[in-house]
Amino acid sequence: MKEISAPRLPAGVPHRRLCLATDVEQYSRLDTRTQSTVQCELVRLLDEAAELTGLDRAAWTRQPQGDLEFAVLPEATPEDAVLGPFIHHLAVRLGERNARPAVQRVRLRMAVDAGVVADAALGHAGPAPVAVARYVNAHQLKAVLAALTEADLAVIVSDRLYQDVVRSGRRGLDPAQYVRAHVRVKEFGGYGWIRVPGHTPDGVRSAVAEAPKPNPLPDAATPSPTAVSQYVHQGAAVGRDVVGGLTLGLPVPPSPADSGPAR
Repeated sequence: MKEISAPRLPAGVPHRRLCLATDVEQYSRLDTRTQSTVQCELVRLLDEAAELTGLDRAAWTRQPQGDLEFAVLPEATPEDAVLGPFIHHLAVRLGERNARPAVQRVRLRMAVDAGVVADAALGHAGPAPVAVARYVNAHQLKAVLAALTEADLAVIVSDRLYQDVVRSGRRGLDPAQYVRAHVRVKEFGGYGWIRVPGHTPDGVRSAVAEAPKPNPLPDAATPSPTAVSQYVHQGAAVGRDVVGGLTLGLPVPPSPADSGPAR
């Protein structure tokens, strides 16, 4: 009997995939030689954390961008394994690395989201690539690292991942360790949840509350309240750039505590 193989999906068909962006804090302040070393260290740390978690980094579709690696993970990747053991192992190995004498300290911001991703001419397009590119640059995430000077890693996950995975409590994920932040970067707005491995949520909460707001845009460019949920104006994303049009969810007006000028 002739075996019938499953039909191959054409390139560009969107699938739900896990997306991850890892950025080096204050990378631009380093000299050229140190930047090169830090890039190698970032790749090594991610490789080691994946191996310790049982994830196959060779199967990740990766887009290196100097101080940042954007990656789309295989469809079968357990999301709780990434949010739990992978982040734990990365934090531990990063801490061990930074504890060595005479090394340039490396501090990382990480963003994780799951959603529609499609192959595109320059990499990937879809809501999740847009979201992680914006979340990783959230001013609240930067403020958390600035306030918690002993922390080496700060992680933000999308609201959809928090609701779908973190709140389920799988693999020891504790929802109480995450602090909500309303993120506005460029035309993107949405809720994310920040956690700093090894630190209590109280310090994270204080840093988020005291984070300086982005510089305001001119009145004509300020989005209306209905435009600041998970929405991207005229855009599909490749890496950090937006070029097309995507809506990630129904508009959610920000709470009074989250209101402020958009960037």
